[in-house]
Amino acid sequence: MTLTRRALLSLTLVVATLATARTMPRDDRGGLLLVANKGDQALGIIDPVEGRQVAAVPEGGVTGHEVIASPDGTRAFVPIYGDSGVGKPGSDGRTLAVIDLATKTVTGTIDFGKGVRPHCPVFGPKDGLLYVTTELDESVTVIDPTTLAIVGRVPTGQAESHMLAITRDGRKGYTANVGPGTVSVLDLEKRSTIAVIPISRTTQRISLSVDDRWAFTADQTAPRLIVIDTSVNAVARRIDLPAPGYGTAPTPDGRYLLVAVPSANKVAVIDFKSWIVERTIDVPPSPQEVLVRPDGKVAYVSCDVPGKVAAIRTSDWQVETIIDAGKAADGLAWAAQAR
Repeated sequence: MTLTRRALLSLTLVVATLATARTMPRDDRGGLLLVANKGDQALGIIDPVEGRQVAAVPEGGVTGHEVIASPDGTRAFVPIYGDSGVGKPGSDGRTLAVIDLATKTVTGTIDFGKGVRPHCPVFGPKDGLLYVTTELDESVTVIDPTTLAIVGRVPTGQAESHMLAITRDGRKGYTANVGPGTVSVLDLEKRSTIAVIPISRTTQRISLSVDDRWAFTADQTAPRLIVIDTSVNAVARRIDLPAPGYGTAPTPDGRYLLVAVPSANKVAVIDFKSWIVERTIDVPPSPQEVLVRPDGKVAYVSCDVPGKVAAIRTSDWQVETIIDAGKAADGLAWAAQAR
């Protein structure tokens, strides 16, 4: 082959490769899906491309309900809650397990010093600190993820502060306080409580819209979702659901909110334009948490009773696959570029 022909062939291959790269849909194939398998007392690591759980890492405690990945995708943080449900008698967890996702081992432990039932971990998007709800302390505990040292606490002013959502600018936090049926609004910079918003006798879970304008929590006494206007810290509307809701997550494009509806074995899709349930999707029994992949193309739903994770395509709202996870699959997290 002459030099000219070889050069032309190389140029053709480069052009073809670039064209393919432009036309292939962007996805997050480099990431891993993490699931807290409560019944196994282990962190499940799922390969989303293969659609299977590839490892289960013992947490070393009873038991993790929620999980978050470090921003660089190398570690997972799993609070060890205890052996009971929120507000129920049982053991009071006091530690958090740090798991290396490459070696699939626990490489560190954070001790809160006493039983606090640590539950929901969230990374601050600006300061890089780890915020963890600590129910029995009526607080959110602040941790330096590098040193694994506790560096502060934010009071919630309420018992059973179970779940936490943080605004994109990292300045405010919102906790769902289960037994009191309230939402606490937190100033994370001043580490103080701004407001406490009454919701119902009991509430569960919390999430924020992509623009942080709305906070969502699920009334556990009626089949309805509560929408909070974060500009005034008050309930703005209530949305009817097929049955009481649970975990929620918005799509990254800001068009839809997905709501797990455990007793109906469904996921409800709410259109932000109409503020009504546009459709429902059948999933395995007792859906708990919803996590939308960063590219927005797939929503993962943990299903407690059968230990499954449903993967739903957001393009047509069809269940793409059902993944075998572990016993009592619950909390979900995405570890970006972990492989």
